[in-house]
Amino acid sequence: MPTHPVVRLTALTQGYGNRRIIEGLDLDIQPGVTGLLGPNGAGKTTLFRTLATIAPPQSGGLELFGKAVTGERDVRRVRPRIGYLPQDFGYYPAFSLTDFVRYCAWLREVPSKEATSATAEALAAVGLADRARERMKSLSGGMLRRAGIAAAIVGSPSLLLLDEPTVGLDPAQRLDFRELIRSLARGGAAVVLSTHLVEDVGAACDTVLVLNDGRLVHSGTPQELAALSTPAAPGDSPLERGYMTVLGSRGSTEEAAC
Repeated sequence: MPTHPVVRLTALTQGYGNRRIIEGLDLDIQPGVTGLLGPNGAGKTTLFRTLATIAPPQSGGLELFGKAVTGERDVRRVRPRIGYLPQDFGYYPAFSLTDFVRYCAWLREVPSKEATSATAEALAAVGLADRARERMKSLSGGMLRRAGIAAAIVGSPSLLLLDEPTVGLDPAQRLDFRELIRSLARGGAAVVLSTHLVEDVGAACDTVLVLNDGRLVHSGTPQELAALSTPAAPGDSPLERGYMTVLGSRGSTEEAAC
């Protein structure tokens, strides 16, 4: 086990132009599976773009794998160790699944002698080995999502950032996905999962973070979040009610389903 966290943020401020999305965020992320919850606009995607080194911090400190990331040289050093699945990802429609995942392996600097086997392993992990030759443009929404997960995990990154990865997956595929991320964490990776599906967090995550208005309002285990539940809070499970309690709102139907 490393003596340092995989991610360390110190007084992070992040936003776009004069608009601040995250302000004064202190956060450590260790190996394992971390769930990220929060209402729309809470700053989850902005945080992921920062951790993926797409958007440099406006101020504050970002450390990845025990080293400060302060410039382009640092970014080039850490990016091969980061897998990132955004909510919407681009691809060449004429690429086959193998082409797409292997191209992402090349971007992550997976050694060429390992890229073929790494691509095949990633496609097998998401249940798409039998579709390897199909064109990206022919895939259903759920298959595209699984292709994105394969692209994120190819080459076994040390930090895996997954933004709404189970959108479009059926219940059986979601169960397979949970086991997949648990297996990656057992291998020593830090997996951060942003989702509106609280049951995925409760089933798969070691730690739950709750963001609201760009601030961290809770960090703990799923059991600790569920224990904060109040009878008046909306939700269909203790974990959902604990989440709504932490947000400090009786909540809308949309948030109660988060």
